Amino acid sequence: MLRLDVRLEYDRRRAAESVFEAVCPDNEGYVESELDGKAIAFRLEAESAGALKNTADDLLACVRAAEEACGLARSGPEGEE
Repeated sequence: MLRLDVRLEYDRRRAAESVFEAVCPDNEGYVESELDGKAIAFRLEAESAGALKNTADDLLACVRAAEEACGLARSGPEGEE
């Protein structure tokens, strides 16, 4: 079994809560998640590297969509498109 831990930190607790609430329903059964103050901790497990990568890609896409919906996402390096 392979495992990947991902920790995302935000400037404000409310931002972390918003992203957490947005992505957790989609991840039930696939990703363990925990809200820790201004951070979200995710634990992903899979039998193969390919499955772990697919789960991580899906998680990060959901996080990005949640951040965009909350007005938290930046376009690119230093805010560039």
